[in-house]
Amino acid sequence: MKTSTIVRKAFAAGNMVRDAGLKTPEDVQRFDDIVYGEEDKVWQSLDVYRPKATNIEEKLPVIVSVHGGGWVYGDKKLYQFYCLSLAQRGFAVVNFSYRLAPESKFPASIIDTNLVFGWILDHAEEYGLDSENIFAVGDSAGAHMLGLYTNLCTNPEYAKVCKEKFGIQTPQDLKIRAVALNCGQYHFGLEEMSNEMTDNLMKELLPEGGTPEELELVNVDTYVTENFPPVYLMTAEKDFLKEQAPLLEMVLKEKKVPYTYSCYEGTKKKLEHVFHLNMKLADADRCNDAECDFFRHCCR
Repeated sequence: MKTSTIVRKAFAAGNMVRDAGLKTPEDVQRFDDIVYGEEDKVWQSLDVYRPKATNIEEKLPVIVSVHGGGWVYGDKKLYQFYCLSLAQRGFAVVNFSYRLAPESKFPASIIDTNLVFGWILDHAEEYGLDSENIFAVGDSAGAHMLGLYTNLCTNPEYAKVCKEKFGIQTPQDLKIRAVALNCGQYHFGLEEMSNEMTDNLMKELLPEGGTPEELELVNVDTYVTENFPPVYLMTAEKDFLKEQAPLLEMVLKEKKVPYTYSCYEGTKKKLEHVFHLNMKLADADRCNDAECDFFRHCCR
């Protein structure tokens, strides 16, 4: 069985458990299935969620959610309740799907992420989005993607390489105020941290199957500069990617990037990978409250 198939089944099972019995909160307004790209109207689509207590004319700070799923699985439907809960905390939330590997190789998902941020700038008035206060969250593979995309926005040398190789150019007026990177993968190629699942996923994601040059290009920590925005860096006691967070923390500290680092421990049971997506878990509320408070402190 292909690695992508295994990952898809595992994430599907986990998200079905998380979503069981959940409904759209009565205090949230949603705008669904908005197409943001021209290549694929199914995968290149997004939702916008806003608290109903606010008028659409009132611009709210924005949280963009970059979903996880090992680069091969997931969509906005599976992340809707997590994103709706963020909207309940007073934010406008953009929840989007992107093209997945192995059908769509790197950098398709990064291109789609870039299109979403451009869409936000273009439609800020229509949906009451405060383009001066844009934040983003990403988990697992989504944290990796968000980290890479933030490097594109803040590291001119990395941006130049990606423009020359892939034609990616970030919106000129985009400024991401802060990001939350949750249970993510930030570095590839270290033998002591390598695992068969990730290695196989890289073969399905990267066009040449994960050459040393490709792996270097997708290392988040390699391209972080002092221009990287403030970071809420999170992992958990039983997160299988737990050892990745300290690698990125070391670079953030070296580059003097403001950050908060949290390794969450459960109040009733040990917390695992992306526990914060489980809307029935009190520890998830604890983490998501902390991240939203972090964003509020970074608002201008």
